[in-house]
Amino acid sequence: MLDPKLVRSEPQTIAAALVIKGFTLDVEKLNQLEVLRRDLQEKAQSLQAERNAYAKSMGKAMGEAKARGEDIEPLKAKGEALKLACGEAEDALNDVQRQLDEYLSGVPNTPDPEVPAGASEDDNVEIRRWGEPRVFDFEVKDHVDLGAQLGLLDFETATKITGSRFAVMRGEIARLHRALIQFMLNTHSQEHGYQEINVPYMVNSDSLFGTGQLPKFEEDLFKLSDERNFYLIPTAEVPVTNVYRDEILDANQLPVKFVCHTPCFRSEAGSYGKDTRGMIRQHQFEKVELVQFVKPEDATETLEQLTGHAETILQKLGLPYRTIILCGGDLGFSAARTYDIEVWLPSQQRYREISSCSNFRDFQARRLKARWRNPETGKPELLNTLNGSGLAVGRTLLAVMENYQQADGSIVIPDVLQPYMGGQRSIG
Repeated sequence: MLDPKLVRSEPQTIAAALVIKGFTLDVEKLNQLEVLRRDLQEKAQSLQAERNAYAKSMGKAMGEAKARGEDIEPLKAKGEALKLACGEAEDALNDVQRQLDEYLSGVPNTPDPEVPAGASEDDNVEIRRWGEPRVFDFEVKDHVDLGAQLGLLDFETATKITGSRFAVMRGEIARLHRALIQFMLNTHSQEHGYQEINVPYMVNSDSLFGTGQLPKFEEDLFKLSDERNFYLIPTAEVPVTNVYRDEILDANQLPVKFVCHTPCFRSEAGSYGKDTRGMIRQHQFEKVELVQFVKPEDATETLEQLTGHAETILQKLGLPYRTIILCGGDLGFSAARTYDIEVWLPSQQRYREISSCSNFRDFQARRLKARWRNPETGKPELLNTLNGSGLAVGRTLLAVMENYQQADGSIVIPDVLQPYMGGQRSIG
């Protein structure tokens, strides 16, 4: 959430910054609500002061009235009337504050100045490439056909068990999938200094609000239909970032770096007809997620480092990729800046997203009330949060299958994964 004080004091500046995201800030509505809020706050404070003053004098007034033989009920009635008026004023003030909070909870984060203008993914800007796509001397198969030929990747059985957009992996493909997870976790924990963490796969609504999925994106989530209102996680970002909700960290604890492997569950609302073949876009998939909590002054450099950590996985696997910066129109709700890493898929002759690395600055932390104590001031301040996929496991699997396929339909196992496969060098 944006700083309400900043929105109140500089609404036009915020509105101008959000134009690049295609969001129109209703400045008139905010101004009207803010004027009403201030008026109601003054009224509530005035009534409370009057009630407090009356309460102090009421005892003496009642004593004097009794001594004169007068009826004290009017004095009591005035006290009750002031109490009622104070309650009504507070209720009115709370209602306006609720309207302000609800509106601000739907306002996206402002983008960094470096974010390019643009309306869609077509306007994203490439900033670097690594590796050269392999030139094949035979007809390339996609991962669906490769898996079917090996008898190890089965979408029909998954559809029978659950429905579309699920997969069953068997034998060496299942083992390769597991090897990728172990390789990613080991690389990030042993080489990049992340602490491995294991978290619940279900979260409450407060956790989803904290990272920005609620209330705006509820249709993209799978909600459990019971009174507990739990949701299946769309990404490990949600539970891991909520580790420090409502907490204050000491400066010497920063940065905090977590790596986490989880399944992810997404309804893919609004994506019908897109990438329905294979493992590109599924309702259930697995990811190794990187999450960092840092001081505000370190956030920009941390995003570069975190993106580099994700890129390292692709480099070690020998998979060509490119890194792009998202334009304003493609930038996520909570993000101030995002780099997407796209891996080369020979069957599609194009790069496809395999990681998204974002700097949220203090947007999530304000919703989470996640803070650190600045030793220079002794006061709590908001943390900055960042995360990125390191990597999406299913997409990495299919990228390995396609880029390392052989003419006979077999798949060479990348060197770095062979120790996780018992020294095995190929599948099929």
